[in-house]
Amino acid sequence: MLLEEDIKTYFNHFNLPEKFLSLVEFDRNIAKGERFSEGFELSLQTDKFGLKTYSGNEEFLNSIYEFSLADGTGSTYAFWVKNGESNLAEMPIIAFGSEGGFHVVANNFDEFLQILTFDSEPMIDWDSINYFKSPEYDEPSARVEDYINWLKSACNLLPISDANSIVENAQKNHKDSLQKWFNKFYNH
Repeated sequence: MLLEEDIKTYFNHFNLPEKFLSLVEFDRNIAKGERFSEGFELSLQTDKFGLKTYSGNEEFLNSIYEFSLADGTGSTYAFWVKNGESNLAEMPIIAFGSEGGFHVVANNFDEFLQILTFDSEPMIDWDSINYFKSPEYDEPSARVEDYINWLKSACNLLPISDANSIVENAQKNHKDSLQKWFNKFYNH
């Protein structure tokens, strides 16, 4: 469980979204350790171990702030500090796959919160990211309804029925600039 002092230390020189701290509170006091979105778990990756497999460059490491697991295999979600911005609420969100690959998933933190209502782990590889529910999917996360209610009341955001539409829009806005920026540090 994340502690507020750890969060403030990790994001020490950024404007932390109020909604992020509210999400931490929701996780702690309402979800109480039960899943509210498939594969999602708040977790600060302070050692940046996974990121260092891409690059040890300080500029790179100081521009990516992982804040959660994205699936059960170690994929993560992160804020991308694009162009030296300091307001995390407006920064794009990136997913890093445990087997490789990195993709913009949301234009900002609000869109990311909405993606979590889809209640599905992302499928990430080098070429793409996709949120998918099989027709047999009939077991929602234990606290997804609580999360949706919290999102409506605390954040004034509605649930979505298609996470991929948010991803597609974010990629239109940021995919090329992310790839160009990333290539400065990593050539695969």
